[in-house]
Amino acid sequence: MRQATHRFSSLAFVIGMAGLPVYIHAPKYFVDVYGISLFTMGFIMFILRLIDVFQDPLLGIIASKTTRFGALPIALAVAAMSVGMIMLFAIKSPLSPSLWFFISLFMVFTGFSFAYIRSYAQGLINLGANAQIRLARWREVGTTLGICVAAILPTFFLLFVDDGYAYFAIFFCVMAVAALVYVWPQFPAVDKFERKTNSFMSLLSAAKDLQLRKLLVLALVNSSPVALSSTLFLFFVESRLNAPDWAGIFLILFFLAAAIATPFWTKLADVHGVFNILRVSMALSILSFFGASFLSEGDILIFSLICLLSGATVGADLALLPVLFARQIESSKIEPDLGFSLWNFVSKATLAFAAIGALPLLGLVGFNSSGPNSQNALLALTFGYAILPCMLKCISIVLLFKFIRGEGFISHA
Repeated sequence: MRQATHRFSSLAFVIGMAGLPVYIHAPKYFVDVYGISLFTMGFIMFILRLIDVFQDPLLGIIASKTTRFGALPIALAVAAMSVGMIMLFAIKSPLSPSLWFFISLFMVFTGFSFAYIRSYAQGLINLGANAQIRLARWREVGTTLGICVAAILPTFFLLFVDDGYAYFAIFFCVMAVAALVYVWPQFPAVDKFERKTNSFMSLLSAAKDLQLRKLLVLALVNSSPVALSSTLFLFFVESRLNAPDWAGIFLILFFLAAAIATPFWTKLADVHGVFNILRVSMALSILSFFGASFLSEGDILIFSLICLLSGATVGADLALLPVLFARQIESSKIEPDLGFSLWNFVSKATLAFAAIGALPLLGLVGFNSSGPNSQNALLALTFGYAILPCMLKCISIVLLFKFIRGEGFISHA
């Protein structure tokens, strides 16, 4: 089992590189290089995620229908991510920058979605529900390390070359090929899984499952704070803290804390239960967002500590909530590919709402990403980055008590 978890961790590393960092780097890159407005950027990202309303469940059905091809579908997904990365950062837009951004990000997101769904489902199929905390330990360490590397590499490359983002895209492609070769044996060709119904009916069954819906609602609300803060992170560091040169270091601290904390959260969950550990991590997350709301120009040391604390709490979210979901999928006899397609959709929907809500609203209050800002614009930025996420996290912990503990949601939670 150890080798299997390591193989899934390598794929998670690549998925992590293509996930959250794209939300951090790509919008800022296209705003600065091509001059796309914040409103246009927010609208494009919202449309991309709106497509996921239909795409993720469809990808779940495709994943469940293509198991006879083994790892080939995963290879195509990794190829889509790689080509999309090259288009985003290594090729100057030959079309309208907005259209090029849309096409490139669509390829990354589609490949990301399929790889995420298939890898999480295969992990449950290969190892079973009882091994999910152990798998989560390695998988989420891989994910957070991938996020960490992707967050800092462009900044690192820019120290030596002008086109640092292009070198990052090339590095991603190399790592993607290596991970694909390593994880290949975990995806054997299988004609079909045992099913009680067809894929469409199984998807409807998953959507109607009350317990799964509660977990999906909890995931939606709980991931919204990170979606908001991720979307606004670079803007907050540059305009609120006036510390653009520290952005890479802050990202290192955040994601490194997540990677280091994840094994500890999962070990603690083995002993004390997932519910008890989640409520502690959520409380600490509330504390970190609350502290960030008081920051102003020059508060570099305090924000460094907040990055460490908030990063550590994200590690618990990434590792433990999918464990509960995987257990419920197995308990409900729902096809893993279809169940995780719903989970993936909810996770990404929060990023869509963050983009369509936060970026255009900042534009409406007169926020300028590359120049001086009024006090009202900076207050709006602080509200979106810290205060609103704090409020959403408070709602999350209420839902945790209501859905998990309050109703005896999962007996071994």
